[in-house]
Amino acid sequence: MPVNLNNAFLETGWSQLSKAGNQVCGDTILTRRIQSENRYVAVLSDGLGSGIRASVLSTMTAGMALNFTLSHEPVKRTAETIMRTLPVDSKRNISYSTFTILDVDCQGDMNIVEYDNPPLFLIRDLEVIFPKRENIQAQGPAGFKTMHLSQLSLQPGDRVVVVSDGVVQSGIGGPVTPFGWEIGGLTNYVQALLVTTPDISARDLAARISSHSLSNDHMTSADDISSLVFYYREPRKLLICSGPPYDNSRDAYLASRVDSFAGKKIICGGTTAQILSRELNRIIDVDLSTPMFGVPPESSMEGIDMITEGILTLGKLAEALSTGNFDSLAEKSPIARIIKLVMNSDIIELLTGTRINQAHQDPALPMELEIRRNVVKRIARILEDKYMKEVKVSYI
Repeated sequence: MPVNLNNAFLETGWSQLSKAGNQVCGDTILTRRIQSENRYVAVLSDGLGSGIRASVLSTMTAGMALNFTLSHEPVKRTAETIMRTLPVDSKRNISYSTFTILDVDCQGDMNIVEYDNPPLFLIRDLEVIFPKRENIQAQGPAGFKTMHLSQLSLQPGDRVVVVSDGVVQSGIGGPVTPFGWEIGGLTNYVQALLVTTPDISARDLAARISSHSLSNDHMTSADDISSLVFYYREPRKLLICSGPPYDNSRDAYLASRVDSFAGKKIICGGTTAQILSRELNRIIDVDLSTPMFGVPPESSMEGIDMITEGILTLGKLAEALSTGNFDSLAEKSPIARIIKLVMNSDIIELLTGTRINQAHQDPALPMELEIRRNVVKRIARILEDKYMKEVKVSYI
C-alpha cells in the first residue's frame, strides 16, 4: 500500500500467521492514510497469548493507538489511556497488549513509539540502523511502564521492518536457534535477502520474513507471527487504457498518450488495441495457444506490457480487487497478471475512451459505455480505499 510523500512513495506491506491451532491471529496491524495531511499512520499490536482473546485485545489497542495518533494526541496520554483501558495480567503484572506506532509525514519524517515489541530497524544501503531512542514513563494500573520514542528521516531506498515476538522468538529451543531467531538473526536474513533481491517489494519482504519464521518453528508456529515493512522509494506508474476515444480524430492523441507514458502499460479492449496498432504502425500478435481462464486470450505489441479483452476483463479485475482473494487466481491468467502489475504500482492512471457504439439501438443509453464508466469508477474507488493507490481517471 503505497503513499505519495513529497514525490517519493512509502510502500507498505505486511504478513501475518496465526499460532498453530488458532483460527485468528492474536496480533493486529492497522494502517490509515490521511490524504488531507499527506500523512500515513500504522500500528502493530501484539495481544498477550494467542487466539480470539488476544485478537480482541490487540485490536482494541491498535484501534485506540491509531485514532489517538490521527488526532495528534500526545504520546504519553495515548499510552496511559490504552493502559487504563486494557486489563493487566495479575500474575505477571504486565499489560495484555503491546504496540508500535509509526507516523510518517509528507517529508518522509517518521515518528515512532514502541512499547514491549521487538525493536524496529532501518536498512539503508544494506546497513542495519537502530534509531536512537528516548525513554519516557507512562503510568497505568500496573504502575509505570517504559516506552521508547524515536525518529527517522527516510531516504529513497530505505526499508523499515517491524515485527512481533513470534518472529524473533521463532525456533526457540531448537538446535540451530536455541534462544530463538532473535533480532540479530532477523537483520542478517533481511540483509542477505536484499543482496539477492534488491528490488523486493514491501509485501514480499514481509511475507518472506513470516515464512522464514514459520520454517524456524518447523512449520508449526509456536506463536502469532506478524511482520510489517515500509519501503521508501521512487514511484512506479501504470497505465490501464480501455475503450476508443469519443471521436476518430482523437485516435492519434490516444496513441500519443499511451506511447509517451513513462511506466507499465495495459490495454483492455480489441478496438483500442487496433487503434494503437494503426496509429503506431505496430503489429498485434494474438497468442491462441494459451488457456482461456474465463476471458479471451492475451495479445502482444511492442511497447505494451499487456493487451487483453475489454469490459469482461475489467469486470473480473474489479471483482478480484474487491475480494482481495488473489491466491484463487490461476497464476498465468490475464487477471492474475494484471493484479501483479497493479500491486507493484503506485500511481495508476485509468484512461477511458467514451466512443458510443453505433450498434446500440438507443444511442441515448449506450449500455457498454455506461458499464465501462461504472467499472472504471469502481476500480478507482477500490484502489484508493482498499489499497491506497494514487489513481488518476481521465476520459478521452
